[in-house]
Amino acid sequence: MKKRIHDIDLFRKYPHEVQNELFQNLINTAKGTEWGKKYGYSDELSVREFQERVPVTTYEELYPYIERVMMGEQNLLWPSKVEWFAKSSGTTNARSKFIPVSPESLEDCHYKGGKDMLSIYVNLYPETKLFTGKGLSIGGSHRPSEINSKINCGDVSAVIMQNLPIWAEAIRTPPLKIALMDKWEEKIEKMVEVTVPENVTSMSGVPTWTYVLLKRILEVTGKNNILEVWPNLELFTHGAVAFGPYRQLFKEIIPSDKMNYLEVYNASEGFFGIQDQAGTEDEMLLMLDYGVYYEFIPMDQFEEENPKTMTLDQVELGKNYAIVISTNAGLWRYKIGDTIRFTSLSPYRIKISGRTKHFINAFGEEVIVENAEAAITKACEATGAIITNFTAAPVYMGSGKRGGHEWLIEFEKAPDNLKQFTYLLDETLREVNSDYDAKRQNDIALQGPIVHAAPQGTFMNWLRDKGKLGGQNKVPRLSNSREYLEEIMQVNNLG
Repeated sequence: MKKRIHDIDLFRKYPHEVQNELFQNLINTAKGTEWGKKYGYSDELSVREFQERVPVTTYEELYPYIERVMMGEQNLLWPSKVEWFAKSSGTTNARSKFIPVSPESLEDCHYKGGKDMLSIYVNLYPETKLFTGKGLSIGGSHRPSEINSKINCGDVSAVIMQNLPIWAEAIRTPPLKIALMDKWEEKIEKMVEVTVPENVTSMSGVPTWTYVLLKRILEVTGKNNILEVWPNLELFTHGAVAFGPYRQLFKEIIPSDKMNYLEVYNASEGFFGIQDQAGTEDEMLLMLDYGVYYEFIPMDQFEEENPKTMTLDQVELGKNYAIVISTNAGLWRYKIGDTIRFTSLSPYRIKISGRTKHFINAFGEEVIVENAEAAITKACEATGAIITNFTAAPVYMGSGKRGGHEWLIEFEKAPDNLKQFTYLLDETLREVNSDYDAKRQNDIALQGPIVHAAPQGTFMNWLRDKGKLGGQNKVPRLSNSREYLEEIMQVNNLG
């Protein structure tokens, strides 16, 4: 672990050299693939030539190649044999994405990220007792592809678990046969049964689903908090959604100042960031030696037909960028759909600010997920509320009525005063987003937000209806249409 910290320090100090060397390795490795031949990959290919020749791609544009690999063809995007695909659950749309997972991306990206997470944690907390117990992992499931039984598809967490070495199974819980069950509600009951007797010292997973499990454990055991079940629990590693709105929820169920929380940025496409400082909420070190070459599109240019990308040495602090990656699984100049901001350029640290498709800009207000989560967090802190989930959508202008935003929020603990909560939500949005503030002046373009307190189980019912319970599935925080909001309200018979 100490040796790896030294390697991490090297890319902190020499980020551009590490990325340039990685770029050349990717190009040299893939030059004999169908894609590499099409775009003239060679030992001499420069980054500038690469950007000129290879278009920025979306999943839809790469899919013809991905589909052929799923049918059994090889050496199309990447030379290694690809037999696993991560089924992307970044949205709750019915259509899934299947992201290739090569042996290199599994070993040098996903597994390396997991090992680095432990190395960084031990470096931050050298007195840790983490390894005296087991790690609780909450993952998804996998199954053979419908178009080729020799190919396996599933949540990236399930792909990782299934391919872990045998020794790793001894230090984690629950057993693989339970961890990979596909019936979520049955899986929860089995997980409670087998994990309660264990000495669990750490947990990893999506905050939403982890909380569902912990709450069920308390119901079954009759305990007041999780430390009465697992007294040596000290770490929760979380990702997929921002933790700010959930922080109080976890503090109540795990009441200890010694409990540590570590954010990671892992996705179906790769493992990108790890929180490397104690007490820096949502800020992560960009991991630069995982077989991922990074480019960035300024969000004010994102909708352009052929947007100009920036390399790491060209980015600026505080600006919103869409991430573009080229990887050791054969994703080339691929837009993953996430947006980030740089909080430090030496070393490169980032915050996830949202999704390229998850925002509200119906009236020029440009509200992004980061704004919404900051406002929800502040309103919760001030009113004593605790939330489990939320979504928001525009209210369109009509005859005689102004536009606005409509929020559906499921509370674990309702605010003392919903009207005050709504006021603080609105005021915080005005503080953090000048465009929203301008549109709210005198209610000219935007009236104040409408907030509905949803009954508990509202979002779970909708995910169940969509067949999206568990795994890495999550509720879209913001949408520029009313589709999600109206679906959720319809499924739950909310007027």
